[in-house]
Amino acid sequence: MGNWDEDVVRAQIREMAARDPERERFGARTHRYALAPRLAGTEIRAFEESHGIALPSEYRSFVAGVGDGPAGPGHGLMPLTVSRPEADEEWAADDEWEEDRLPGRLAEPFPLTAPLPGRIGAPVDVLTRGTLMLAEQGCGIFTRLVLNGPHAGEIWQIDPDWGGFVPVSPGFRAWYTDWLASP
Repeated sequence: MGNWDEDVVRAQIREMAARDPERERFGARTHRYALAPRLAGTEIRAFEESHGIALPSEYRSFVAGVGDGPAGPGHGLMPLTVSRPEADEEWAADDEWEEDRLPGRLAEPFPLTAPLPGRIGAPVDVLTRGTLMLAEQGCGIFTRLVLNGPHAGEIWQIDPDWGGFVPVSPGFRAWYTDWLASP
């Protein structure tokens, strides 16, 4: 898919914010309908090289052409390169974000060849290797971008207690634009 139109995305987010001035929509109090600046290509390449990966093009073009979070699904899109500096309190997404940046973790093969519905018996940190956490949905549920293997580029959601680890979108563009279009 091609590049994103930053002006269109930012206008859609402004419209969402105007319809929700009290930030009552799920996650709005966390992401505040704000978008951080875009990342420079050199910064994205440095991230990819340091982790031995190539980001899926839909996600890469978003952080390069629109912004590096946080406005987005769930409690917001996690930044690629810098953890939340404005955070006044710790939350589960911080630990997930930091774990994803451990050496070699993102480059490891994604271990699943098929969805894993229901309660998860395996350690979550083993199942999420080769994926990048994009957003927290709350209650220990995370949305992750698969980085390698036959499912590369797909968006999966992990809910270890009830929902398993299953695909929720064929790619970042569909996942993010579905959120933009949601009421």
